[in-house]
Amino acid sequence: MQLEQYFDFLAPDDIRIKGHRIGIESVLYEYLFREQNPEQILRRFPSLTLEQVYATILYYLSNREKVKAYIKDWLEWGERMRAEQDRNPPPVVVRLRALKAEQQKAQMTA
Repeated sequence: MQLEQYFDFLAPDDIRIKGHRIGIESVLYEYLFREQNPEQILRRFPSLTLEQVYATILYYLSNREKVKAYIKDWLEWGERMRAEQDRNPPPVVVRLRALKAEQQKAQMTA
């Protein structure tokens, strides 16, 4: 089996493990940033096989520069989305924050 056959290349910024909605970035984040070994990663993603985890790591090792850029773009996108949510929180978050502030104010005056 060719290494690429383990993946679905949906878009340049969307590579999924074949048969799953799990992107390679999720597995590689655990491997690269949380320093998890394949068995630990498998516990985090029990629907994957150990072979799929190793294939993902091997894909990274075989395409290091391209995958590093992919991961960098993914991390930057996540930061932009969190910043956007901070600037424009959903109404439910605004309401929860207001309730929390009211609760804290009531505790301070009690």
